[in-house]
Amino acid sequence: MSGERDLARLLATLNVTARAGQYAFVARPAPDPTLASLALAMVTEDEGVTYVLPCEVADARGLPYDFRAAWLTLGVHSALDAVGLTAAFASALARRGIACNVLAGFHHDHLLVPADRRDDALAVLADLARDGAE
Repeated sequence: MSGERDLARLLATLNVTARAGQYAFVARPAPDPTLASLALAMVTEDEGVTYVLPCEVADARGLPYDFRAAWLTLGVHSALDAVGLTAAFASALARRGIACNVLAGFHHDHLLVPADRRDDALAVLADLARDGAE
């Protein structure tokens, strides 16, 4: 199933949901099968592996992290080769001083924003969708 490529349609149909809880990026120099089984996302880099975990999982294991994130999911199925969606939401969030870390899945884009700016980010993205629908 291919996703939407038209930026105007993507923005007009954009809806955002927030997962409950807060999330941490935990880095390890080598793969860790236990963390991999608990992670909601992983990124392998030359320097090691980054695991995205619920903060309570990281806290219970005494794992260090320095960023608490809210997890927002864009409820629009964008094609992997769609142009402009990431730029649109990243620019809108940047204008309000909201950091954004993006994870792209096959079906949706997931944004990890500062937990204390969750509601601000949701409002910015709602405005972006409303502007896109006009």
